Amino acid sequence: MAIHPQQRDRIASGKGFIAALDQSGGSTPKALKLYGVDESAYSNEKEMFDQVHAMRTRIVTSPAFTGERVLGAILFERTMDDDFGGKNAVAYLWEDKGVVPFLKIDKGLADEADGVQKMKPIPGLADLLARAKARGVFGTKERSVIKSLNPAGIAAVLDQQFELGRQVLDAGLVPIIEPEVDINSADKQAIEAELKKGLLERLDRLDASTPVMLKLTLPEVDGDFAELVAHPAVLKVVALSGGYSRDDANAKLARNPGVIASFSRALSEGLSAQQDDDAFNKTLDTSIESIYRASIA
Repeated sequence: MAIHPQQRDRIASGKGFIAALDQSGGSTPKALKLYGVDESAYSNEKEMFDQVHAMRTRIVTSPAFTGERVLGAILFERTMDDDFGGKNAVAYLWEDKGVVPFLKIDKGLADEADGVQKMKPIPGLADLLARAKARGVFGTKERSVIKSLNPAGIAAVLDQQFELGRQVLDAGLVPIIEPEVDINSADKQAIEAELKKGLLERLDRLDASTPVMLKLTLPEVDGDFAELVAHPAVLKVVALSGGYSRDDANAKLARNPGVIASFSRALSEGLSAQQDDDAFNKTLDTSIESIYRASIA
């Protein structure tokens, strides 16, 4: 199944960043609280997701959110099947906003072992990928976390990530391989060296005609991703904010040429359910402009 050529060109050569709008499970209450919606506003999981969908809808339907600065957006599975502005969310992003749609497919993290948290099993993966392709989704995102310098654990994370990536490619989608490094790790720089070595080994085995994307924690050494950015089997390297403030994340990002943002919490920083539309749109515009500038620096 062929990759959408216009969307591929947009990600490969367009200017901008990827908005991560895929908060799920445990991260949702925290995201809502930062947005000014506490637990008293919902009494069950459905109501909680209704609240976060309202937040996402307000972001993507804002006049500040367009393909001029936002290249792509990562959606949660429920969002893929829901609507923005009375139109299916995937179709709305691409047809109305010119924003390339991605889908988070992992089901969260397994318990820590060997200094890492691998992905939990993904039941019904083939069906999920087929539905995403039929909806018009371009790619997927799948997250693991590396917490300490354990070569066996890091290798296990990468093996799982690249095997899942192969299944995604076989379904006609582009995987965003995301082995996040915990920014609080005492060995962060050494972990990043081991991780880069493992990534390059596995990327060298891939066919450059079906490239993958990488989503990585902003590195301790500026420019450390240069080999990954230039690798023929990599369509784009994107960075997560990982707990850094937006200002810190932007400053780090600007020192890493060729890498663009894929921020979640840093994107929505300063937004509030209590803001009127004018204040909300101005705050979002400021956020988008700062992340865009850091991504094209």
